[in-house]
Amino acid sequence: MQNVIAINEAGRQGIVAARATTDEMLLASIAAGDRTAMHTLYSRHHVRVYRFILRMLRDAATAEDLVSQVFLDVWRTARQFEGRAQVSTWLLSIARFKALTALRQRQHEDIDQDDVLEIADGADNPEAALERSRTSDILRTCITKLSPAHREIINLVYYHEKSVEEVGRIVGIPQSTVKTRMFYARKQLAELLKRHGVETMAA
Repeated sequence: MQNVIAINEAGRQGIVAARATTDEMLLASIAAGDRTAMHTLYSRHHVRVYRFILRMLRDAATAEDLVSQVFLDVWRTARQFEGRAQVSTWLLSIARFKALTALRQRQHEDIDQDDVLEIADGADNPEAALERSRTSDILRTCITKLSPAHREIINLVYYHEKSVEEVGRIVGIPQSTVKTRMFYARKQLAELLKRHGVETMAA
């Protein structure tokens, strides 16, 4: 019984230690060849990276393959990380480059993203749930009508909750350009939603 308790305690301490380890600390360990650190970083970020790529490619198999390539690059180039951006931002930059390369290879230049913006609503009655579902469907439809550049900004800002500075690093454009694209993306999205009878997103 004591052995079981000891094992459980060791496991708990391991989990606590892993949570206390920052992404930057993990990258430093990865640069030194620590495979455990690589597994920890992968477990933290692979779902986000996969969803990001999937929204660009709409191809699950290719997205899964590119996720593997992204983390293989991380393993190979961890020592090149300079810490000027968050690790998650760096990962999405690598993912974006690979996704765009895949798009060019299949000669399809339109970045067709299926961004889903969560619309908060505390109501729990069936009518409200149905309305939320309808609004969410309309929102997805409207987002697909935005230009590729505007869809990308909406995706990063709302879905991935990236700041203007981080979006600029990922996309490789000045912050002023990010703000301009965001302004026009929101304006166009509001107009599209209004045409579908959705006024709440028009602000």
